Amino acid sequence: MNKNILVLFSVFFMFSFLSAQSVLGKWKTIDDSTGKARSIIEIYESDGKIYGKIIELINPKSNNPLCNQCKGDKKNQPIIGLIMNDDVYEDGTILNPENGKTYDCRLKFEDDEDTLQVRGYLAFFYKTQYWKRIK
Repeated sequence: MNKNILVLFSVFFMFSFLSAQSVLGKWKTIDDSTGKARSIIEIYESDGKIYGKIIELINPKSNNPLCNQCKGDKKNQPIIGLIMNDDVYEDGTILNPENGKTYDCRLKFEDDEDTLQVRGYLAFFYKTQYWKRIK
């Protein structure tokens, strides 16, 4: 899969994460190494859970890229519209469609509600992206 598609893509958190600040809405993902926009993610609530899905890829290398490295029912599914749907109520998870792996995830607002720090991690190793709210 093309490295420029999207590294961190689908988030999913417990509803209690939402306090005064809300992660709901559309977010532009920013590549942490190039600083360029990569995709538009929609974060929404359903049945008390928070889900994220890619709704648009910015400058994709192919028209309908697939998650070739994903496992199970997500394998070879289109990246656009792919939703993480594990039964997680504590913490969160995030999927990297480049390698098909799921990581623990943390979402944190920066100084304002328009920048979201998205961190995927495994033990002490992590990768961080900053997503910008689309108004």
